[in-house]
Order: sequence, then C-alpha cells, then structure tokens
Amino acid sequence: MSKIGLLPRLIIAISLGILIGAVSPEWIVKLLATFNSIFGSFLGFIIPLIIIGFVAPGIGALGKGAGKLLGFTTGIAYLSTIVAGVLAFFVGSSLFPSFLANGSLSMKAENPEDALVGPFFKLEIPEIMGVMSALVLAFLIGIGIAVIQGDTIKRFMGEFQLIIEKVITAVIIPLLPVHILGIFANMTYAGQVATILSVFAKVFAVIIALHLCYLVVLYLIGGTVAGGNPFKLMKTMGPAYFTALGTQSSAATIPVTLRQSKKTGVNEGIAEFGIPLLATIHLSGSTITIVSCSMAVMLLNDMPFTFSSMIPVILMLGITMVAAPGVPGGAIMAALGVLQTMLGFNETLLSLMIALYIAQDSFGTAANVTGDGALTLMLNRMSKHELKQTA
Repeated sequence: MSKIGLLPRLIIAISLGILIGAVSPEWIVKLLATFNSIFGSFLGFIIPLIIIGFVAPGIGALGKGAGKLLGFTTGIAYLSTIVAGVLAFFVGSSLFPSFLANGSLSMKAENPEDALVGPFFKLEIPEIMGVMSALVLAFLIGIGIAVIQGDTIKRFMGEFQLIIEKVITAVIIPLLPVHILGIFANMTYAGQVATILSVFAKVFAVIIALHLCYLVVLYLIGGTVAGGNPFKLMKTMGPAYFTALGTQSSAATIPVTLRQSKKTGVNEGIAEFGIPLLATIHLSGSTITIVSCSMAVMLLNDMPFTFSSMIPVILMLGITMVAAPGVPGGAIMAALGVLQTMLGFNETLLSLMIALYIAQDSFGTAANVTGDGALTLMLNRMSKHELKQTA
C-alpha cells in the first residue's frame, strides 16, 4: 500500500467511505467517527507546532543572501501570492454561487454534530498554545535567527522542523486516507456526499483554469519586462510544470525548474539564487486552491464571507505557507491554523479542506513552480542582466 501514491490512496479511501456509509450499520460509522475525533484532536494539537516548525526556520533562512536582491525576490513572491488569492476570491464570488447551493451541507462550524454521527467517546488533546500565539512566536524566532545569525537556535529550529516533517510524513499523511474514509462514510450516512461529489468537480475545473490564466498573466509580465516571447518562455518551463504534477513537491522539482529557468536565458547565478528561494516562498497556485476551496466549503455551509473578511486570510496565507515542506499537502497543513482561527473551520471542515486540497495538489504545485520561472525573469531584469537568446 505504501507504494501507492497519496492521491490514489485518497481516491480509494473516498470510494470505500461512500460504500461503507451507504451500506454499513450506524455502529461502524460511529467507530470511524471515534477515530476521526481522536485524529482531529491530534491534528489540532500539532497545528501550532507545524506553524512554529515551518514559519520560523523559513523566515530565518531569508536572512541569508544578497540584501536588495533578497528583498526584491521576497517582495514579488509575496505580491504574486496575494494577487493570486485576490483573483481567486473575485472569480469564486462571481462563479461559485451559480452552481453551489448555499447551505446545502449541514456541517456549520458551530454545530457539526447536528448532521454527522458522533463518536463513541472523545479524547481531548489540548493545544500547547493558540494558533495566533504560535504564529507570533514563529515570527519572533525567525526574525531573531535572521538578525543575530545564532547558530544554536538555528540548528535547534532546523532539527525541530525535521521532527515536524517526520510527524507529517510518518503519522499524518499515512493516517489521512483512513481519516478521509471516515469523513466520507459519515457524510454518506448523513446523505451529504452526493452534494460534495457533484459540486467539487466544477470547483476543481475553475481552480485549474485559474492556475493556467494566472500563469499566462505572470509570463506576459515577465516576458515583457525581460524582453522575451512570453508564450515561448512559458513553453520552455513546461517540463517543470509536468514534473511537479508527478512529484507534488516544489522542492523535489527544483532541479528541473532550475534547468528550465536557465534555458529561458536567465543568468545562471540569478537562477541559482532565485529558484530555490522561490520554491519555498512563492505559492500562488496553492493560494488559489485554498482560497477557492475554502469559499466553496463556506458557501455550502451557509457561512457568510466578504472581501473584507477574506483579504486578511489571503495576507496571512502568504506568510504561514512560507517554507511549507516539500511533501504532498504541505501548504494546506501550514494553512490549517489560518482556516481554523480566521474562518472558524472546525475539525470536520479542516479535514474536508485537506481532502479537497490534496485531490488537486499536483496542479497547485505545478502552478507554483512554473510561476517561479516568470518571477525569475523579472529578477534577472532587475539585476541588470540581459536575457540570453536561448529561449
């Protein structure tokens, strides 16, 4: 089973969950709900630690590099991520109400048990600290590492990040299909899964179209600034896009992204500086996915949202997902705290978001890394380097 990729495992889990929810007696659904309750409590416990483990080392690592170039790279990456999130909001606000029935799921954050079967018992695992406390602490530690260049705290946070990554890869990711199985069994038993399957196929189509449209915009800007043909440059980055579809990891795709970026004519030193950095801080594709999926989930649960309520979420996503691990689902794991604290998502909605995100994680990651190529073109021009005529 370990040989099977995460996405196929999730598809199998969803299928089995629907089957179990349709034919099994209530006690089986309650047993799965008990597992979900314990797993959800553990997930709530680990979220603050994920934030500290990822954000602090990520910010600390930004202290390295070449001052002005580093600032410019970080700035355009963050701006691109935010613009992508805002674009997703406006497109989702315009399109989703036309095919999502407001309130058609009864899983509101205030009362999830009203629609779903409850567990046999609950095991509460209190959080060490709140999400916002973890975020502030992560900022404090990360900025401190960057300023004082302290080797001890830097090594400690690096090792702590490895521990959290191990928890994700060895515990959360392997158990996630079982958790998703339980969620879909419960939703099927409650008569809600038909809505989920029918509407989210349309949501995913909108998300992938948004990814591609945003990449065209980035390359129109990057190609114009750098003095190259945008569509030819975008085609050159194609191997990075398709590699990311397979790996689901920006970090694992770095060698291919770096090679293709050099082929677009970017200076070798600029490419070697920009691509690894952007792989950890530029998450426009992931932001489009998370914003779109969260809006769809909120519409289905009759949870109101406005631009003024979503823009702080988008701004925070651009920060909390910094240095999300190079594993499938890393971005959504880092974003759970924002969804929980700022949008009021409960354990059930967070689990649904994980399933929805990972179902198309490949496309979000592919958009991230392909967008890195466009930003590197801008970085190359800002550094006064001419684009080599190799594209």
